[in-house]
Amino acid sequence: MTRLRTAIVGYGKMGRIRHDAMMRHGGFEIVVACDTQPDSSGPVPVIIDPMGIYDYELDAVVVATPNMLIPDTVCTALDRGLHVFSEKPPGRNSQDVIRMREAEAASGGKVLKFGFNHRVHDAIEHAKRLIDAGTLGDLYFMRGVYGKAGGANYAENWRNDPSQSGGGILIDQGIHMLDLFLMFAGDFPKVQSFVERKFWTKVPVEDNAFALMKSSGGVIASIHSSATQWRHTFRLELYARNGFLSVDGILSNSGSYGTEVLSVALNRLDESGTPVPNPELQEIRFTSDQSWDKEVAEFHAAVTKGAAINAGTSQQALEVMQLVEAIYAADPDWADMRPAVEA
Repeated sequence: MTRLRTAIVGYGKMGRIRHDAMMRHGGFEIVVACDTQPDSSGPVPVIIDPMGIYDYELDAVVVATPNMLIPDTVCTALDRGLHVFSEKPPGRNSQDVIRMREAEAASGGKVLKFGFNHRVHDAIEHAKRLIDAGTLGDLYFMRGVYGKAGGANYAENWRNDPSQSGGGILIDQGIHMLDLFLMFAGDFPKVQSFVERKFWTKVPVEDNAFALMKSSGGVIASIHSSATQWRHTFRLELYARNGFLSVDGILSNSGSYGTEVLSVALNRLDESGTPVPNPELQEIRFTSDQSWDKEVAEFHAAVTKGAAINAGTSQQALEVMQLVEAIYAADPDWADMRPAVEA
């Protein structure tokens, strides 16, 4: 197996998660990491200066920094002829993504992948296969709830500084649900929203976002993204002509979103052909999170074998960031008070 000499820029929680997944894969050699504190005692040297990683012979760079640092780091690595795997959100706004796409286009075929791991959770992949198979018929509407309790030092977290993050809970966590909506239904040119500060009133970004959207194909989707969901919740529901499915819970490192359960029901019809209420449910439970390993494997195959990126392309990153911006803009009260984010 070809081993890719790799640097990790941003060696906090996510950088270490990616490191572990790459070690499990076996096709990566992590030669250096970069973070705010140097460290020579761990499994890999940790330096402070991100430009210092280019003193090493590299094939790829993993970017796990705060949002405002992602575009510069990604573009520099691509400009130097390296493949890049970057965390989400893909910067702070769509202009950041456009800039990275331009660097990708000028890179001579280098791989750029963004870490939208919810697409490759087992329950989501099963749901997508069922929808694509057509057994459930035409998709009518979707509902998504993704929320958490803000947590310790929430107000002081860099994620709530729009100059660093670009927004609040919607761009930080809700972006995953929006990415799944796009995966199932395509674009959403029609958007209505309410973007609010409810509990965390001292921060300049939202702690709740509600949006109602309609796709070009007529699929209606609603999302509630919340930092005041005191019981951590992930729920995605898809209703179609012949039945419905839902994903309740999402496996995560914190374990706070519960077991990942896919529920599926096919309508039963009475003699007149009318669906009978409360069709029988079938449940599939998933107990291990394979998403990190799947993403790493896809990135490695894209670099070493020329395989396609299916989850986390720069085009998908642009589309979901544009949808985030459309939700912010659709609430005129929020659009008027939202802090500007410098390009």
